[in-house]
Amino acid sequence: MGDLEARIRRLEDVQEIGQLRARYCQYLDDGRWDELAGLFTEEGRFVGLSTASGRSELRTFFAGLQRGPLTAWWHFSANETVTVDGDAASGETWLYQPCVVDGEAQVAAGRYTDSLVRQDGRWLFTERKVTFFWWVPLTAGWDAGRIGWAPADGALDPRYRG
Repeated sequence: MGDLEARIRRLEDVQEIGQLRARYCQYLDDGRWDELAGLFTEEGRFVGLSTASGRSELRTFFAGLQRGPLTAWWHFSANETVTVDGDAASGETWLYQPCVVDGEAQVAAGRYTDSLVRQDGRWLFTERKVTFFWWVPLTAGWDAGRIGWAPADGALDPRYRG
């Protein structure tokens, strides 16, 4: 592939991966579980609040989040990085997440660390891992490492462990 073609291909790959990440947030927030699981490879994994592997387990895990105390959420991602190497890619995206836990407004922030692969001409997650900078009731304020929702403690970014 010529240099110009390679550069255009990389730009297209970066754009497609950005769209994949955006769809992840939208499908998660809209409760579109089948479409959300379809953003992962057949053996894809989500690691964070729990670990779910494979599309069936991913569907069950994500749908189950809204059947517990976490009743509403909105995912916003930014500061995206991506390194493309042929049909594989990796990178990070930062997360800001207002949410409602047990009827109380809360806010979380963290990062997604992604491993991706191109399969059948489209980019998919092989693994999406979330770690949190904080997760607290909105009225309590936030600070690095402050976790107010117990399930998020297991996914605390190791840089903020005391």
